Amino acid sequence: MQPVFEAYADLSIRRACAFVGLATATLMVALSFDAVLSCRSGAQLVALLAVGLVMAAWRAPHRNLRHSEVYALLIDSGLPRGRLATTEMQAMLAEVLRERLLWHAERVSLIALGLWGLALLLWMLS
Repeated sequence: MQPVFEAYADLSIRRACAFVGLATATLMVALSFDAVLSCRSGAQLVALLAVGLVMAAWRAPHRNLRHSEVYALLIDSGLPRGRLATTEMQAMLAEVLRERLLWHAERVSLIALGLWGLALLLWMLS
């Protein structure tokens, strides 16, 4: 059951990250007249995404996951509500969600670090 939870948690998290990535890329293109400013702004927004993912991971074990997108995806996949509503399944889902959120936050923070490095490099070259 855990690989199914991981797959749907990844789908939900990546969908949210894609929307934030689209907004960040749009802003960076809008600021492309100043490459350093564009990279700094992108790095700040991506770092905010990483902080948001860490905060969501911190909250995951304490919130009602029956109102989450992951739960809705699991119901749509055909898993019975009664089985998902048990305390053990909710705890397992919360732990998987927390783990996957932290995994994604780690990767997103590396992207932010890369953008900061690029901004520093461009600043030194200009």
